[in-house]
Amino acid sequence: MSSSKQLKLGAFMRPVSIHTGAWRYPGALPDANFNFPALKQFIQKLEQGKFDAFFMADHLAVLNMPINALKRSHTVTSFEPFTLLSALASVTEHIGLVATASTTYDAPFHIARRFASLDHISGGRAGWNIVTTANPDAALNFGLEEEMEHDERYRRAREFYDVVTGLWDSFADDAFIRDVEAGIYFDPAKLHVLHHKGKYLSVRGPLNIARPVQGWPVIVQAGASEAGRQLAAETAEAVFAPAGNLEAGKALFADIKGRAQAIGRDPQSIKILPGALVIVGETVVQARAKREHLDSLVHYDSGIASLNSALGYDVSGFNPDDSLPEIPQTNTGRSSRERVVALAQREKLTIRQLAQRVGSYGGLAFVGTPKTIADEMEQWLLSEGSDGFNIMFPFLPEGLNDFVDKVIPELQQRGIFRKEYEGKTLRENLGLTRPANRFFQSDH
Repeated sequence: MSSSKQLKLGAFMRPVSIHTGAWRYPGALPDANFNFPALKQFIQKLEQGKFDAFFMADHLAVLNMPINALKRSHTVTSFEPFTLLSALASVTEHIGLVATASTTYDAPFHIARRFASLDHISGGRAGWNIVTTANPDAALNFGLEEEMEHDERYRRAREFYDVVTGLWDSFADDAFIRDVEAGIYFDPAKLHVLHHKGKYLSVRGPLNIARPVQGWPVIVQAGASEAGRQLAAETAEAVFAPAGNLEAGKALFADIKGRAQAIGRDPQSIKILPGALVIVGETVVQARAKREHLDSLVHYDSGIASLNSALGYDVSGFNPDDSLPEIPQTNTGRSSRERVVALAQREKLTIRQLAQRVGSYGGLAFVGTPKTIADEMEQWLLSEGSDGFNIMFPFLPEGLNDFVDKVIPELQQRGIFRKEYEGKTLRENLGLTRPANRFFQSDH
């Protein structure tokens, strides 16, 4: 079957796997988070599979969990994203490099400069995943006693986005004339000073780096709350959307693209890419057995801590074999809490069962053969459940190799995934336009 629609695929790396049991799986590399030669092989394998992007998650604190849980998890520590992605840029040519950076605990000038640098170093492959950071321990690492209120974080993020993109537009594309004879390095008429003064931020500018290769690095956003969806509709070009099933995916797809259209944006300028754990087997039974083994490697201490973090509420004092009690509203990420509560109610899970699911990975998963996995992905694409996926690998290198060597050829055979990259930049490969400079009309 051939389709004009094409899947877009990112690889969600943390910097390896989101699954808490991944490092313990037979054949996995327990030290992969800090094993640069391994990470280099992983991203080169992804590029061999024509993936759009390597998506680097990040945390600004060791997760707020009891030490009995922390000591069991590989997901709590990782390289700093810009350092890692800059190094990986030098060993790849096509794959996008998306880094998470917080609008709550960083300065716009820092973020604008880092992403512009990464975009130049990589030849136009950078993307910024805008996060507002919902972790009370992160606040303590930045001199604050408590985290900013949920909706306030998103209001700050919206202004932050305006400042960063304004800084990227500090120079016209042709500002740097480098006239050796005349001794003129850049044309001062093509320099814009931002002079931003807003509710949350005061930034003079200009940015002390040339405009990024892509104009702006690709804007990615992952929030699914009301405030998060609105921010996505106004700013995002790729949405790492949480959707547990196809119906939820269709609803989220329609909602965010509808909001974008309502404010004058082309809905096609936003790619909806839910996260999906993918486990490949020779048979569906074998794939499910892999999942069961993987989930069994998550200790209850780790599972209950992950559940508490997702809920923003400590349920470890309740009987683990009882159902989930009523969870009060807190300042944590609202969408994650609502998804977990809905999962518990829908499947009538006890606290113990819910902890096992959340502690392993409780979101969208495709578990099966290359054909059944491709069937599901094609259904999502053709029924407007998504524009593609951010793939999460259950364990590495095996899980990654299985997907690239077995699932990618199946998708290519159906005509719904590329055999070669379309362009040189992340924007070109995602089918996104290069933004015009808001202050100068001299863009190419």
